[in-house]
Amino acid sequence: MMRNNVEAECGQHPNRHDCPDALIDFWPASRTYGLMIHDGGASVIVISYCPWCGTKLPDRQH
Repeated sequence: MMRNNVEAECGQHPNRHDCPDALIDFWPASRTYGLMIHDGGASVIVISYCPWCGTKLPDRQH
């Protein structure tokens, strides 16, 4: 579920932060996941656990 959400593309919104169906963002360089806040910008809340199954996500690299 997590992978599907991170990799999902929207035909109507080229920027994932503009798509109301996009829920999770991921930054490979730091291995950081975040819940997208749809407030007109690119804000996120960093998460440490999968919101669907509760599995701990990989530790972030700073």
